[in-house]
Amino acid sequence: MPRSEARDKIIDALMALASERRWDEVSLEAIADRAGVTLAALRAEYDGRLSMLADFIRSVDEAALSSIDGELAKEAPRERLFDLLFARFEALAPHRQAVRNLGRSARRDPILALGLNIIATRSMVWMLAAAAIPAEGLRGAMRAQALAMIWARVLRVWLKDDDPGLARTMAALDRHLREAERAACRLDDLKRCLCRPLQKCGGRERGASSSPDLSEAHPS
Repeated sequence: MPRSEARDKIIDALMALASERRWDEVSLEAIADRAGVTLAALRAEYDGRLSMLADFIRSVDEAALSSIDGELAKEAPRERLFDLLFARFEALAPHRQAVRNLGRSARRDPILALGLNIIATRSMVWMLAAAAIPAEGLRGAMRAQALAMIWARVLRVWLKDDDPGLARTMAALDRHLREAERAACRLDDLKRCLCRPLQKCGGRERGASSSPDLSEAHPS
């Protein structure tokens, strides 16, 4: 459902101010003044600045999710994630300076950093779902947090990437997703190894000690 006209003005004001000044200088009064609304109207729409940011990020997520087409649905999960996350960078492109200023402020403000992580992790749940990767339960929450950390690392590369084709960003995103995929495979191998039923023969696994040999799963 599209945002109301008032919310559009407020979000535009928020991001414009965030591109011009530090986050602690982006006051509610300044947002209301830039948006041309009263504080009462601002309060009617949002609980505070972080809820405004969350609404902005929701629109970024929607842009990424709208990029899904029939061809994307045929790709492997890692390739889908790559396309979805890259689509998020494209949606953020007009707001690069605001994102840069937010990142600088978050390094000095742990409350802001925590709020941004919560927003990012919530977004990654949707990206995982769109890539057909389970995002429910404890394991899903762990996947979302891990993907949020990848996003944060690649975001720092994107902020310094002056190439119109974003070659450095693409390379970093691909590298981190591949590393995460390999780590997930190693964890799955370890789980299978530890959970493998013992084929008892005289109280011991046939041809092996009673303890699983982890090197079996990884000959290297």
